[in-house]
Amino acid sequence: MVARSLSVLLCLLSMALAPFAHAQMVGVELARAKNCLSCHQVDKKVVGPAMTVIAQRFAGGQEGAQNYLAQTIRNGGRGRWGPVPMPAQPQVSPADAQLLAAWILSLADTGPETQAKE
Repeated sequence: MVARSLSVLLCLLSMALAPFAHAQMVGVELARAKNCLSCHQVDKKVVGPAMTVIAQRFAGGQEGAQNYLAQTIRNGGRGRWGPVPMPAQPQVSPADAQLLAAWILSLADTGPETQAKE
């Protein structure tokens, strides 16, 4: 009886976590396909800040954060993260920029073990 209850519990838990794991995989694959990972990594600074650090800066559901990040992905930016400007990425569609921004913001919930320090 205990084994069966445990099996059911584990099944329910895996079903609950599956969408989150899938979204994270899709986010990484989209970031890779759009060459974001040439300058950014998920959990460490390369040329640009780590994705988790970006997420932490916008943690707490700041109004307009996703749109701001999507615009920055497409139009570039300078001065917010240091002296190296982020070049515009016009090859990233507005829809993909929104998906990337949503994924980045979701990384704020990954916990301190994956948070990178600049």
